[in-house]
Amino acid sequence: MILDGRALAKDILAQAKARANAFERAPHIVAIVANETPATRSYLSIKEKRAEDAGCTLEVVRLPEDVSMAALRDAVLAAHADAVIVQLPLPAHVATPEVCDAIPLAKDADVLSAAARAEFESAEEALLPPVVGAIRKILEFGNVSVAGKRSVVIGAGFLVGAPAARWLGKQGAAVEVVTKESGDLAAALATADIIVSGAGAPHLITPAMLKDGVVLIDAGTSESGGAIVGDADPACAERCSLFTPVPGGVGPVAVACLFENAVALASAHGETERTTNV
Repeated sequence: MILDGRALAKDILAQAKARANAFERAPHIVAIVANETPATRSYLSIKEKRAEDAGCTLEVVRLPEDVSMAALRDAVLAAHADAVIVQLPLPAHVATPEVCDAIPLAKDADVLSAAARAEFESAEEALLPPVVGAIRKILEFGNVSVAGKRSVVIGAGFLVGAPAARWLGKQGAAVEVVTKESGDLAAALATADIIVSGAGAPHLITPAMLKDGVVLIDAGTSESGGAIVGDADPACAERCSLFTPVPGGVGPVAVACLFENAVALASAHGETERTTNV
């Protein structure tokens, strides 16, 4: 089965909108941008559309590329919103972790701050980073059980590899993380039941590396020949019981999960306000 990520994302957004429509006001999200490029403009355009689909409003705060750390942190802290998004990447002179750590836990829909990430890693009921949320939704859609499965995560990055490995382990999977510096990729993939890839290496995974019936979730994107491609050769789909293409697979689902998180945060704020007003 080749996942239609856009269709799955549409369902997630519709459910988020139904929830948001029950609020007294639409959830308000602020996105802070300090490194505007054609790619980030494209991402923001998509997020503006998906915010509307989720029943949310999105306000974009644009800061100059030479913005100081203090000014960037102040903008994050001053954002009057239910959720705050820091659009990555930030300018090279900025310490990205310090900026992300300024996002209040109660507004961190992207789960970028150290506080939000610690809660995700330790708490049973915590927001999932959007890519991890997408992985969960995709596995649920495919009726894939994780417990006891041999799972291989390619890459140990902050946005994909590290949180994916942590979540799969919490679900009872036997997890192996393979990076450029460690592990034999071909040997690891040969017996994998579930693969999550976030390497950002075009067509790193080939059909010959896979056993029949594997679940392959490709969360890696890069450019090759002017086109956006994934870590897996599209021909891998023939050997998979579930395969996510790039583009059109994990990406749309992760964006939908971001807004699902934002609506959940807005709901929590509303519950707090109602409790305070009683």
